[in-house]
Formats: sequence, C-alpha cells, structure tokens
Amino acid sequence: MLARNAESLYWIGRYVERADDTARILDVAVHQLLEDATVDADRTSRVLLEVLGIEPPGGLRLDVWSVTDLVAFSHEHGVSISESIAKARENARGAREVTSSEMWECLNTTYNGLAAAEQAARGLGPHEFFAYVKDRAAMFTGLTDSTLSRDDGYRFLLLGRSIERIDMMVRLLLSRAGDRTSSPAWVTVLRSAGAHDTYLRTHRGALDAARVAEFILLDRLFPRSVFHALLVAEACLTELDQRPGSRVGARHEAQRVLGRARSELEFLPPGVLLENLQTRLLALQKACREVGEAVSRQYFHAAPWVAWTDVRRGTDVTVTVEGEL
Repeated sequence: MLARNAESLYWIGRYVERADDTARILDVAVHQLLEDATVDADRTSRVLLEVLGIEPPGGLRLDVWSVTDLVAFSHEHGVSISESIAKARENARGAREVTSSEMWECLNTTYNGLAAAEQAARGLGPHEFFAYVKDRAAMFTGLTDSTLSRDDGYRFLLLGRSIERIDMMVRLLLSRAGDRTSSPAWVTVLRSAGAHDTYLRTHRGALDAARVAEFILLDRLFPRSVFHALLVAEACLTELDQRPGSRVGARHEAQRVLGRARSELEFLPPGVLLENLQTRLLALQKACREVGEAVSRQYFHAAPWVAWTDVRRGTDVTVTVEGEL
C-alpha cells in the first residue's frame, strides 16, 4: 500500500474517533450545565477546554453556548468537531482508491450536513448537533467494518481509531483525577465514555471512583476501554509488520511503547489504581504521542531524494519515487 494512502486511512480513523468522542464528552457536559443551576458554568467549561487541549479565551466568562461554539463549531483552532470531520473528509477524498464508496458517501454527506445540524442546534439546543455527529460516526464505523477488506488499509484505519480512543479516554479521566472518590462527577465520566449502562450491569449498580477508573482503564470486554484499545492497536501493528520474525523482543518503537503501556496496566496490583492516577494517565498520554510519532516515522515518511548522474551531461538529475509499505 502506498504510504500516502496508509497515512490517509490512519488519520481518517483518528479524526472520526476524535469527533465522536468530543461530541460525547461535550454532550454530557452541556446537559450537566443545563440541568444543575449550582454548577459553575465558567469553571466547568474551562476544565472541559483544558481536557480537550483547547486554549480558553481570556477575559470572557464561558457558558453553554460559548463553549459549544469553541468545541463544536469553531474553525479557528483546528480541533473542533466540525474541523475533525472536515479533515476526515479531506483525507478520504485523497484515498478514494482504498476506501469503499459507502465510506466516502457517509463522510461527504456528514460534512455537507454540518451547517444544517448547527442551525438545528441553535434553534433546538446543542444536543441536536451532538446526536447528529454521534449517529454519523456510528454509521461510518459500521460501513467501515462491513465494506472494507481486512487488509493493511483496514488495519491502519483501526490503528488510528484505537490510538485516538486511548488518548480521549485518558483526557476524560484526567479531568476527574483529583476529584473525591465519592464525587458524583464520576458518573459523568461513564456517560461521556458511553459506558454508563454497561458499567451498571457489570458492577450491579455499585458506583465508586476506583471501580469507574478500573472499568474505563482496564476492562477487557468493553470496546471503549483503554486496555481494549491498546490490545487492538498492538494487534494491528503486529499484523502490519509482515517481515520475518525477530527472535528477540519487539522490532519497532511503536510496538515497544504500546507493549510497555499495556503491560503496566495489565499487571497492576489490585487496589492501587487510584494511587498516582494522574501520573499514570499522563504516562499513557505521552505513550500515545510517542506511538503516533513512531508510526509516522515507520510507515508515512517521505521517500528520500535520489540523485542520478546524467552521463551525457555530467550533471545530477534529482528524482523521487513514492515508496510502498
């Protein structure tokens, strides 16, 4: 597969997952602001922006609509929901030969429907926009799983989705890492991750911070947990590496970083997860950055310039050829 196609699929997976997770997080936060008059809207909004890596505007008191404009509709900082969908569509446009027609039509229709969804949200409330994004992301995921061959292209898309999911779940937990273990805000974490109903069925309704953090980080069966996403990303990297096996250790930096992060979670002693939780989460976030950089170096690097000598003129002629994975 051409490196440019692999990179496009990888970033399609990341951008669609980013739009989906951001819509989930913002939907829950907005509901909390609208339903509970005792919540400090400015403080809650600034915490949300910090979690999502968006610089809050200075000298402006934030509320439901200002934070929605920044996170959902803005085109200024490049990480809003609308921008993520636009970037996913742009990558899909450049990789039409390795995506299905249904996938392209889904992303194109989603992008073209953003203006109408924003208008509906301004008339009926922000939930309309978030529901639209979540539904379209779910449709894209379903079309990907049902129409894309399980080849390297699918693995790159799934790898991007998994790495972005790890990062977003870590950001979500970081927003509550300093809260009391009995704080009702931990329910917000479950709802934002789409895990509330599954968690209640798993733990018979018992709710405390240790179990919530354990479920989001360590659950082996919940598909949005950090541990499950780490396993999926590791499997993708293993399948992408088709060269003869090495007899000693992992062969590539991305595999080493993922394996180390997964092992540190998998072999934690019982009952110590909340100890230094913020440190563990920051380490996971750093691992995500390192994996992204390692994957880019390994698979998406530009082909080196090759100088050929023109024997007729005695001069160098520089050409470049795009490499394949």
